[in-house]
Order: sequence, then structure tokens, then C-alpha cells
Amino acid sequence: MEYTRKELESKMPPHNIEAEQAILGAILCQWKSMAEVVSKLTPDRFYSIQNQIIYDALLRLYTKGVQGDTLSLIDELTKEGKLEKAGGNGYIASLTELVPSAANITHYADIVIECSTKRELIRIATDIRAQAFESNQEGAALLDMAEQKIFSLTQRNETAEIMDIKKIIIKDFEIIDARHKSKSEFTGIPSGFSKLDMMTSGFQKSELIIIGARPSIGKTALALSMMTHIALERNISCGFFSLEMPYESIGMRLLSMSSHVDMGFMRSGMLRKKDFDKITEAASRWYNAPLYTVDTPNMRLLDLRAMARRMVVNHDVKIIFIDYIGLITTENSAAPVYEQVSEISKSLKALARELEIPIVALCQVARDAEGKEPNLAQLRGSGSIEQDADVVMFIDRQRPKENSDAIQDAKILLAKQRNGPTGDIEILFIPTYSTFVNKSAE
Repeated sequence: MEYTRKELESKMPPHNIEAEQAILGAILCQWKSMAEVVSKLTPDRFYSIQNQIIYDALLRLYTKGVQGDTLSLIDELTKEGKLEKAGGNGYIASLTELVPSAANITHYADIVIECSTKRELIRIATDIRAQAFESNQEGAALLDMAEQKIFSLTQRNETAEIMDIKKIIIKDFEIIDARHKSKSEFTGIPSGFSKLDMMTSGFQKSELIIIGARPSIGKTALALSMMTHIALERNISCGFFSLEMPYESIGMRLLSMSSHVDMGFMRSGMLRKKDFDKITEAASRWYNAPLYTVDTPNMRLLDLRAMARRMVVNHDVKIIFIDYIGLITTENSAAPVYEQVSEISKSLKALARELEIPIVALCQVARDAEGKEPNLAQLRGSGSIEQDADVVMFIDRQRPKENSDAIQDAKILLAKQRNGPTGDIEILFIPTYSTFVNKSAE
């Protein structure tokens, strides 16, 4: 059914006064029922102003530890000078006569929340419509604003629940049983570095993972090495935001890694037939690999979020890499750098939770880490990166004193893991292909 604008404006917003009154009556008849709704029901969920005022007063009594009944409620409203606005003595007294049963209070609360959610959706849609007509903002900014408003509404409807240990044990046992029957050795997405995967059990859903290092130490090389394993070896759909390198350079590095052909030869075109054959074979493998890239320099945070959502929806991407945090721009470009970096890290963590995928973001470390093992205090830009991240790892690799193609020892320093151990992982760096590989046990 379609409505004209005038008809829409004249329609009453969704509400259920009977359910609102039933909640208030149930609380007044049986005070302990307040505990059933206090964690998920706020005064603004009520449509009626009278009912909002009454519920707010009941909340104050509950907070004070005062037994709520008709007399104590009237006394509280009188002290606040809101008795008449709440409908007076007669309306309050009538509430206890309207409730069918206090046992159904959670059902009444669900009805009120459902109506409130619909009203909020109408309000959000109206705001979006008005801004689209009147605002000078770009369409991308308006789209991001709309997505954020809807997401905030979703989060508001998520309420805490008291779980019986029986339910927890049953759910955990099902998870353990599924993992036991699964052929996968890891619960998350494996990076391809065996010791790292043993310590993390792979990159987990909703986690923000930070890879830090000084420039030219190999942040991008490590990320591409991981993506090669994830997309090419495991056939897991992967997204890559390259804010520093163009598409062509990404492709060249991936082909060099996979074919084991010197990057310098590939750039110059001075290739032997066997090298060309190796590149052809690597290209055929990558051709159908589930890797999706974006190479926009200085990408805006709101654009990154929007494109990440599209990657997940359109391509079923299971993990996203971002190279690197320092090249993401915020709308508030005039703010101090630490505030902008803090906004970026919090937003990336929220995005990981929203999309329920791991997000791996590369980050530079401070200059004083040059020549030394980096640590958490040296993450460049803001201490909030350390706080927001679930996993933080650094690359430790000493640059050779002169240009050398010799294989180099390197380490991944797992400095933080919210849900697991920390420690060092020895790996190798192969400069010829700009790739990291596992170090064989001696």
C-alpha cells in the first residue's frame, strides 16, 4: 500500500498504550517484576508522555531501593512536581486494574520496544530524507550517516541476558563438538605462519589485528604473504585496501611471491623462458582467487567503511587487510593527529564487530624504534590503537648494511593478544620476492 506525504504525516506513529499501561500496572502490583524489564526498557521507549513520567519515577524508586507501590509512586511524583503531568491520582490508581497478569510483563515490554523501534526507524528515515533534500554533504557522507544510524538502532536493541549455566554448557559443548568434527585445525582464519597460527588459532571473527613496523621493514610484504596463503592456498575470500600502492604494484608483488621470480626481472622484462612459464602458472592460479582490492590513496574513513560493507555483502569477504592506518583520513581533518587516529582505531574495531570478520590493519611505529625491537608504546599516533586492538604484532628485521639478496632472519613479535599467549615467532624474509616464509625447525 502506498501513501502520499500528507497521509504519512497524518498517520499515528506505532504505539500500544494498553501494553504500556500493563507494564506499569504489573510493576505496581508486583514490585519484583521491575527486575524483569529494567535492563532493556527505558522511559523514552514509552509513547505516552504520562507513561514515560511514571516509569521514570519507578526507576528512581528502584535505584533508591524503595518499594514501589501506588502510594510511594504518588509521593515521588509529588516531590518532583510531576503528579498532574503523569495523569494525577486517578490515572495512577487505575493502572493496577488494567493489568491482566504480572507474569506477562516481558511480553508487554517486547511489544513496547517493537513499537518504539518502528517509531525510531520512521524518525531516522525522516532525518535522512530531510538531509538528502537540504544538506550540502556528499552522497557518500549521507549514506555513511544513514548506515551508522541504523547500526546504532540495532545495537540499542541488543540487551544483556542472564544465562543459566546449563545453556552456556550446552552451547559451548556444541562449539567444541563442531570443532572436533571439523577438518580445520584452527578456529579462525590461518595466516600461513604455523607458530603464529598455533598461538592465535587463526585470526578470529570481530577482532582488530594490528601489524606494526618501521618503514621498509616489511609490513606490506607480511600482509601480502598472509593474503597469499588465505586467498590462494585456502580459497578464503579476502579484501585488501591499499592506500599506498596501486593495483599494478600489488599484482606484481603477488605474482613474484607465487612464482618465485625476481621482482627486478619482472619489472625490467628481462625474463628467461622458465621464468615466464612460472609467472604464467602463478597468474593462472591467481586469476580465479577470491581477492578483492581497493587502491585509493588517503581514503576517507567513511568511504572505507562503506566499501568494506559492500565487500562482505557482495563478495562474502571473510577478512580485510588495510595498508595502512596512517593514510586513512577522517572528516575532522583539523583535529589533532592523536584524536584522528583514535577515531580511526575505534571505528575499525566497531566495523570488525559489525561485519563479524577479522580486520588486519598495518601501522607504523615511532622513529625511536629504529634498530631496536618495537613495543606497544611505540605505536604511532595514539595509545588508543593498543587499547582497541585485540591482537598487536610487530615485525623485527634488521636491514642489511648493503643491498643483499641473501635470505634474512626475522621475527614476528606477538606483543598483545586479548585471548591468548604472547611471544616471538621466528620467520625468514626473502628479499628477491619480498616475501616472508616459515622458518623450518632446526
